[in-house]
Parts: sequence; C-alpha cells; structure tokens
Amino acid sequence: MTGLSLSPTQLDRYSRHVIMDEVGPDGQANLLDASVCCVGAGGLGSPVLAYLAAAGVGRIGIVDDDTVERSNLQRQVIHGDDDVGRPKVDSAAEFVEGLNPDIAVDRHELRVDADTVADLVADYDLVVDGSDNFPTRYVVNDACVLAEKPFVHGAIYRFEGQATTYLPGGPCYRCVFPEAPEPGTVPDCATTGVLGVLPGVVGGIMATEVVKQFVPVGDPLDDRLLVYDAADMTTDEVPVAKNPDCPVCGDEPTVRSLGDVSYSGTCAVE
Repeated sequence: MTGLSLSPTQLDRYSRHVIMDEVGPDGQANLLDASVCCVGAGGLGSPVLAYLAAAGVGRIGIVDDDTVERSNLQRQVIHGDDDVGRPKVDSAAEFVEGLNPDIAVDRHELRVDADTVADLVADYDLVVDGSDNFPTRYVVNDACVLAEKPFVHGAIYRFEGQATTYLPGGPCYRCVFPEAPEPGTVPDCATTGVLGVLPGVVGGIMATEVVKQFVPVGDPLDDRLLVYDAADMTTDEVPVAKNPDCPVCGDEPTVRSLGDVSYSGTCAVE
C-alpha cells in the first residue's frame, strides 16, 4: 500500500497522522501494512493493543491463554465487567475490532513457550512482549534474536515500570538480564499490588516504540532502558550495551535453537 491508495474513510480516520510531515500518508500506509504480535492482553497489553489499533497497525496478533477476572479490571482497560470469565483473546479482539474495523485480528489462545513461540514470531514483523512472567520473557527474547525480529519489551511492578526496544544485531534481553531470579523470589502483582494507571503509561511508551519502527522518526530505545517511577513522577535511563559473551546474541553464541535452553527456573543457558 502507498499513501496514494488510502481511502477517503482512512484519510479521515488517520487525518491527524496524515497532516504530520513526519508521518504523512506514506507513513500511515506503512502502519496499515504492518503486522505486530502482542504477547499478553493484560495490564500492558491493554494500552498497547488499544493504541496500535487506533494508530492503524493493519494486522495484530493477540496472544494470551488466560481468562478475564474481576481483579484485572482495575488496570486491564480493554476488558469490561461483562467479560469476566471470558478468554482475554476474545474480549481483546472484540475491543480492537470495535475501535477500528481496518484491523485484521488474529486470536492465539495459547501459552507462549518453546513449542509455540517460533511460529508466532515468524508470522509478524514485530513482537511486543507485555508478559508477566520470566519464562515467557526469555523465550520471546531468544526466539526473536534467532529469527532476527525486533521486539519491544515492558514490565511493571507496584509503582515502577520499564520499557525498551531490542533490534536485530543489537543487545538483547539477556545482555541486560542474563538470568531470571530464582522462582518465588520476586512477588507478582497479586501479592504486592500494582498502581492501576501504571501500565497505561508504560504501555503507551511501548506502543510509541512500535509505531516508530514503521514510521521512522526519532530515536528508539534500542540502547537504553527507560525506567519510570509513578510515585515520584521521575524517569531514568539505563544504558544498554551488547554483551559480547551473551549466549544468544554475542560474538560466539551457544544457543542455536530454542531446544538448547530450559525455560524453567532461572532460564539460564548452561
């Protein structure tokens, strides 16, 4: 698709993009041609999905194996009270389709693991990791590095969140976090809670990073980790550098396939 092929309805819907020199009709056409796989339709996935759909990302894959619980609704804003008990992929897909009929939605009601992730990654231009557990984060990282696919990562905890972008040839998640913490040492939000608006801020940053990959403007977070503290309303940047000894993306990687790693415990590469 080119900018010249945008329909009158699309020109109206995306008019605030089209009139921007940095985006324009061609940039909007790039978004409509793009495909993004969103891992997780929860706290982070909710704002990511909403803003990618609104922005006109043409094909979105929604991956989640969970159902909506009432306790989710304090932060997972694309689900409603009537969705309690339903698969999140279904309520999330209906939200996206209702927001923007331009979007083709793929529903993947499954858990992301070493058996399922490769096909998901291969089928999209970019992956967004909004998962809430370490095994998923590591397997998404490793699959994207092996497939040379960019991915945007985010995480939240109580009042704090972080976001970054990993691009092929650059540092990966394992360069920053070589191993996961021992299971049970990091409590989840069901134990410690999370500020309801926090994922909206972090998810918005993640969605921005996705859009910038298809509308090249500004600098991506590919060499820095953005850390946001909602309590103090501050942000910090942590430099991210490629680790030459990284077993996945380093100078002499030892991970050649996902079968080389056990995605349990600390997800370490032996």
